Parts: sequence; structure tokens; C-alpha cells
Amino acid sequence: MIKVSVLYPKNESATFDMDYYCKTHLPLVAELVGKALISSSADAGLAGGAPGEAPTYIAMGHLVFESVESFQQAFAPHQEVIAADLVNFTNVSPVIQISNIAG
Repeated sequence: MIKVSVLYPKNESATFDMDYYCKTHLPLVAELVGKALISSSADAGLAGGAPGEAPTYIAMGHLVFESVESFQQAFAPHQEVIAADLVNFTNVSPVIQISNIAG
């Protein structure tokens, strides 16, 4: 299985509406990609590694799929709709990482 992590970098002007993300955006993604999506989750950044340090990411979304191919097939037809919804919950450009789930 693979995990698609969508990381939203924290900066001085970064905004993120976690309520919208969890209640509207993630369900939209799930509806569009269908049964290819095994699970999804969201994390809100709290702090960095050192005391008083800001988090590197204001938020993170995680999507689990069986394979890179199943993700690409399910996501590609809806990419523009999903990307267009970003302005409804954040003003930052996300960083995407696809990882193999080990262990």
C-alpha cells in the first residue's frame, strides 16, 4: 500500500481552515476517487521539534491507496476539481509526497 501525503507548509501568512478541510474537502476527494481510496486522515501542525518552535507544516492530509497506479487512475480525472477547491481552505501551495507504507 502507498500513502499520498499532502503537506501544507507553515509560514507567517499561512491560513488553513481545518473544519472545511475535514468536513468538505476530504469527503469531496473520497467521493471523486471512489473505492480506490482505502482511508484518509488529517493532521493539524502544533509545534516543531524544539520548545517554542513553530510547526514545519500548518496541516497535513494523508490518503491511502493500494498502489501508485490505483492512485493515479482514480485521481487524474478529478485533479482540476480537487485543486480548484484549495482556495476554499488555504492560501498556501501544498507539497505532495507518495510513500510506500512499510511495516
